Amino acid sequence: MRIVRDYQFVEDQDRGASVAIGNFDGVHIGHQAVIGLARKMGGDAPLGVLTFEPHPREYFAPTLPPFRLMSPQARLSRLEKLGVDRLYELNFNAALASLTPREFAQNVIADGLGLSHVVVGADFCFGHDRAGTTDALRAFGDEMGFGVTIADLLAQGETRVSSTAIRQALSDGRPRDAAAQLGHWHRIEGVVIGGEQRGRVLGYPTANMSIDGLHQPKLGVYAVLVEVMNGPHKGQYHGAASMGVRPMFGENTPNLETFLFDFSGDLYGATLSVGLVDYLRPEQKFDGLEALVAQMDRDCDRARGILAAL
Repeated sequence: MRIVRDYQFVEDQDRGASVAIGNFDGVHIGHQAVIGLARKMGGDAPLGVLTFEPHPREYFAPTLPPFRLMSPQARLSRLEKLGVDRLYELNFNAALASLTPREFAQNVIADGLGLSHVVVGADFCFGHDRAGTTDALRAFGDEMGFGVTIADLLAQGETRVSSTAIRQALSDGRPRDAAAQLGHWHRIEGVVIGGEQRGRVLGYPTANMSIDGLHQPKLGVYAVLVEVMNGPHKGQYHGAASMGVRPMFGENTPNLETFLFDFSGDLYGATLSVGLVDYLRPEQKFDGLEALVAQMDRDCDRARGILAAL
């Protein structure tokens, strides 16, 4: 996958793509449908995704609690798995935010990136103050020489497929409901960092990862699927993970601690992708380490059974 971050400096090989436009937080089944339409409508053109970094919501409201389902790197990994050839990850700044709908269509889509076709969801808005509508985009496409397809919004029953609904499912401790809308397990991806190594002493060494900047799922213990993405232990594993603040030890910065079943080795510095499968229980404070270890034994036994049935 080739990555383009500035629409004003684009090589000829990165022009002419058929592109899905949006934020693609989570890359859920609605996003995948839009990407699929871009592939269909583009013919032999490169398949692209046009998105923004930072997320416009982060740019306009930086003090709000973290809401992202994916880091930029995790989004890139997921888009690559979908066969996207070009990722136009444009720097969202004051200059881009100030473009009128017409200026966005002309300067970014037509002249800057030279896109052959764009696909957007039916609720897509663009340009300064989100003033541009899908009808306006169609009109600009006719005028400026790029094709436009508007994708219908997806629903499951009475629930519209959306990043908002997925966040709510995760906040409620319903990772399977989130996965039904995502089309894949919700994954937290990051580098393994140093911890207090208490798990090693307890017989449960864990790989610790930060969840800073991401939407926080319900705190507690999960059955998880783990992909070690690089290094000598690269591969797929089953495990159990604790998402939380470690009340047993008086700490209060949430992180993710994952125990890989039947694994031995050093994962420091490796990148892990941890998929949440089932919520097992909330965090608890125990009457001593013996009670904690006994509960961890039960958690792992339960997680093994759940994951073996997948």
